[in-house]
Amino acid sequence: MLYLRSFIFNLAFYAFSTALTIAMLFVVPFSGKNVHLSFGFWIRAMAAMLKGIVGLDHQFLGLENLPEGKAIIACKHQSAWETGIFYLLSKYPAYVLKKELLSIPIYGQCLKKTEMIAVDRGAGGAALKTLLRGANRALKDARQVIIFPEGTRASPDVPGAYHPGIWALYKSAGIPVIPAAVNSGLFWPRRSFLKRPGRITMEFLEPIAPGLDRETFMKTLRTRMDEATARLVAQARATYPSALPPA
Repeated sequence: MLYLRSFIFNLAFYAFSTALTIAMLFVVPFSGKNVHLSFGFWIRAMAAMLKGIVGLDHQFLGLENLPEGKAIIACKHQSAWETGIFYLLSKYPAYVLKKELLSIPIYGQCLKKTEMIAVDRGAGGAALKTLLRGANRALKDARQVIIFPEGTRASPDVPGAYHPGIWALYKSAGIPVIPAAVNSGLFWPRRSFLKRPGRITMEFLEPIAPGLDRETFMKTLRTRMDEATARLVAQARATYPSALPPA
């Protein structure tokens, strides 16, 4: 049943995504706002299909830690799930993403319209300048900047390395950074065909106030995110037998 549900979801999701991407050809020439609305519709449809087909729901904890306006959110990265889920919380999120995504036909053009923060990860110091310039523009527009400090998806049981981009952003912006923990990799593992039933939890943690030195900030961020993630992973495994077992 797990394989059948996963197959049906993947078929439905990719068919829907393809149809929506083609339909967005008629949206791209107009405005980034309309593309954002289309992305929001796409993510809501994805969440509905996950719940209806796979039996995979989600919940957000710690929403009281999210401000109404501009924000910097540093999120754990375990799955494709969190790469779009912030559209359930914000109309115009500004994701920090790899520049290669802009080269995808149609989809890349849509990303450009939404003014996401596309960074060439191999560009060294130039990448940091691009990150800060894009984040500053997004924050001036009162958008929430979403960054994955680990840079790429990591196993729920193996914390990834935290890269310096989040420190540069924290230092430059002068506003609190909100860490976010997640256990999505237990249910939608990276590079996996299978989608497992259960409930993904994303928890927004106590904001880290501006003014810390680099070492203190990075240690605080890493400790809060890793400890909260380990707790969410343990709770999910205790509750849902279908969750991905420890490696």
